[in-house]
Amino acid sequence: DTGNDEQLYECPMCSLTCTNIQILQEHVDLHLEEHSFSEGGNMRDLELAQWLQNEEDNRQRSEEEKREREEFKKLQRQYGLDNSGGYKQQFLKNMEKEVDRGKMQPFEYHKRKADMMECLAFGIDDGKTKTSGVIEALCKYYENENKDVRHVWLSTGVDHFHSSLGDRGWGCGYRNFQMLLSSLLQNSSYNDCLRDITLIPSIPKIQSMIEDAWREGFDPHGASHFNNRLHGSKAWIGACEIYSLLTSLRIKCQIIDFHKPTGPMGTHPRLFEWVLHYYSIDNEGSAKVVCTSKPPIYLQHQGHSRTIVGIEEKKNKTLCLLLFDPGCPSQEMQKLLKQNSDGTSLRLLRKFVGSLKEKQYQIVAVDGVLSLEEKAARCHASQVLTSEKIP
Repeated sequence: DTGNDEQLYECPMCSLTCTNIQILQEHVDLHLEEHSFSEGGNMRDLELAQWLQNEEDNRQRSEEEKREREEFKKLQRQYGLDNSGGYKQQFLKNMEKEVDRGKMQPFEYHKRKADMMECLAFGIDDGKTKTSGVIEALCKYYENENKDVRHVWLSTGVDHFHSSLGDRGWGCGYRNFQMLLSSLLQNSSYNDCLRDITLIPSIPKIQSMIEDAWREGFDPHGASHFNNRLHGSKAWIGACEIYSLLTSLRIKCQIIDFHKPTGPMGTHPRLFEWVLHYYSIDNEGSAKVVCTSKPPIYLQHQGHSRTIVGIEEKKNKTLCLLLFDPGCPSQEMQKLLKQNSDGTSLRLLRKFVGSLKEKQYQIVAVDGVLSLEEKAARCHASQVLTSEKIP
């Protein structure tokens, strides 16, 4: 009431005062229309935001799936599971490249091809990458070495095999098995297990032997990783495949898993201590050089494997592994055969604690012969195989 008998009307939404009820009604209707439009706009904005988010999620999912497919194909190529051929195909392809570059004469190509085909037909290694007599040369060297080595323990005789044109880049596991087998063939204790093996098998033959072990029932989980097929591929193998193959031959062995560093700076002193125990347990004494009857040890880590053929104990008590590396060519290994060596070539073999800094290592160590019953039990156990872990 204005005091002039004029009726006033107040807007319930914004407190605006009107003198006419119709004007107030129109004013309130505008409020309601504005509110309705705002709500509808908010809903449209929300729907648009959700659509945009869904589109972004779909795009990211598509890119992630593409990355996963590319990574899977990369891993297949890296580990030889991309159906690009195996030892034979790679050998021929690399020889053709050598001819194209003028590094190999055509007549040599045809001769080496014929030799390779013959070896593959018989399932034997051609021996062209083999170096024999290194362990014997090491024994002679250490007997005359008077500087810093207090004791050294060496495996029984081991031939070194290095990668060839046919397996370069992926054959280390097979070459290390050849090294281990070369030692076992020189040990009469394993004659019965290896009576069907008189010569070192070729890589394709080793692949077939692993497939035979899988068919017997060894390591079905590992076999499935390779789709139960190795022959004709460039597939990498590791400790589990070596274990399965050896056990199928009734050779007693064990996998030891050094699953984390046990020393400062990511080192593995427990691995060195285990190897020392392996070689010295039956060979304790004061002799400086101990040529044991122990087979070499298969050593695996991510991306590579090597063969442990001995261990040094320095006068300051530090330990040093002696390793045969399949990546080391014959011409370098043959330097170790010189009896008057000053020891510089030993750098090819020596690995101190600070040199092994991979996150994990596995070893396969041979220790005797299995009975048929023990083999059957291990075959069953391998179906749920968990390797022993060093804490």
